[in-house]
Amino acid sequence: MKAEPQAAEIAGEHEAIAVLDVYIDKLRAGNAPDKAAILKSHPELAPVLGCLDDLQFLAQSVTVGSGSPPMHADDADAPTMRPTDDPGPPTPPFEHSSPPTEFGDYELLGTLGRGGMGIVYKARQKSLNRLVAIKMILSSQLATEEEIHRFHAESRAAAGLRHPHILQIHEAGCLLGQHYFSMQFVEGNDLAHRCRQRPFSPEESAHCILAVTRAVAYLHERDIVHRDLKPSNILLDDTGWPYVTDFGLVKMLTGSNHATSTGAIVGTPSYMAPEQAAGRNAEVGPLSDVYSLGAILYELLTGRPPFSEASPFDTLVQVLEGEPALPRTLNPKVPRELELICLKAMAKSPERRYQSAAALADDLDRFLRGDSVSARPQSLRQKVARWARQEPGLASRLVVLAAGSLIAQVYYQLSHPVSLLIHSAIMGILAVWALVSLVCQAMIRRNLWPDRARLAWLATDGLLLTTALVVDEAFHSPLVLIFGVYIVASGLWFRTGLVWFTTAVAACGYTVLLLFGLANHDLGESPQHHLIAMITLILLGLMVASQVRRVRALSRYYDHRPLP
Repeated sequence: MKAEPQAAEIAGEHEAIAVLDVYIDKLRAGNAPDKAAILKSHPELAPVLGCLDDLQFLAQSVTVGSGSPPMHADDADAPTMRPTDDPGPPTPPFEHSSPPTEFGDYELLGTLGRGGMGIVYKARQKSLNRLVAIKMILSSQLATEEEIHRFHAESRAAAGLRHPHILQIHEAGCLLGQHYFSMQFVEGNDLAHRCRQRPFSPEESAHCILAVTRAVAYLHERDIVHRDLKPSNILLDDTGWPYVTDFGLVKMLTGSNHATSTGAIVGTPSYMAPEQAAGRNAEVGPLSDVYSLGAILYELLTGRPPFSEASPFDTLVQVLEGEPALPRTLNPKVPRELELICLKAMAKSPERRYQSAAALADDLDRFLRGDSVSARPQSLRQKVARWARQEPGLASRLVVLAAGSLIAQVYYQLSHPVSLLIHSAIMGILAVWALVSLVCQAMIRRNLWPDRARLAWLATDGLLLTTALVVDEAFHSPLVLIFGVYIVASGLWFRTGLVWFTTAVAACGYTVLLLFGLANHDLGESPQHHLIAMITLILLGLMVASQVRRVRALSRYYDHRPLP
């Protein structure tokens, strides 16, 4: 019985050895083996093939350097991607093995950093004896055409730029299957790291963002939108001189451009403009970069991004619907004029922002010179709208309570007179409801047990709603539909648990209402309608929770996929 499995196992081993022999022969001949096809039929060979690829790369990298010299960005407006010296198989990413010492004309000295798509090395260019930074595709042979196109689009976009605050590209190419480009090396660190080391003074913040804004205005003059401006994409040398870098997500406003899919969200949530966060890529333009510059200024002034929630999805929701705290409430040392500049740059509507990066730079320059800035305080209507976006839960409740108070006054006075006791009780319930809403919102704003505050808030909503309906004896009144509105509104928290909690509270509240109606012999002519209403409330909670769960599932996908 055991002989047949053993024979099959031995045959499989012989077949695997034969496959490896063919693979090695092709590597020696300089041909490209079909690794994907081999792994499809023999997945157990993945570690061995990876090791062979590493050894092949190391053997080839020692002899790299001969052949035609690479094209330099200094010699043309855009670097020419020269073909590989050897048409052999693409090499695996360097993170799977120790970085080789030699890479063509470069000596790799160490890793500077890595992102969702690329890895950056510090290197010495041997022919010119200068330090450079080399960026390579992180996924190497696993890279898709889209990733390779975007990688080289970055080098092409930056190669023709000549600005003192933009990192210079030297050359680009593909060597031994490894796509790369080299660029100016900056001895220092990025702005995000510098912010963590020590806070920036308001004047330092304005000087830094002014320099970056001038560079971004230079990009816009050449019909280039950066689309990923953030502190980690701004390098600072040892003197504090800033350089804009990372052009992997640039959008060309004229000429051919590798268009981003409609609805695709690209960028970094904490710093992207609302139109960018919504995936409206046709609307993303220079004013989107203006917003990002305002967001970076906000972080320099306050020590934190304008929006930074527990997940990218929650951050995107805040970018679309919320408002950040005023900079001066987080840092009283921020001058009023600089706060106005920051808020104008970060206006939700593009029409209310600075209409160009150059205009933002001019206002920053006026601030630094002590002149009057063009940014003006918001009107009363704009302040109210900002407050409503900043605290939507409180604003919506206060509006509903105010409307409910007005309707109750009219209703009791004109069509349904009640005793003064009931009238006062209803008004008192609404007043307590408003007070509790203020307290719960204050706890959430100050991050004092925010999860418990939300639960307490929803529980209080259900309790006071039920109490008001009982006092008003609305046992079979259309007002019971408010329970459904109560459940739907809980979905705005985007928490499945809160939706189920609200549904349970609504069901309990409706049950209490029925018990009081039963005690008063006032359940209407069709008691079965109440059973239908109860089932409807539960189904409504199920649907809202299902939608929230689906949105959460999409957000988890976004959380774990690398940024474009």
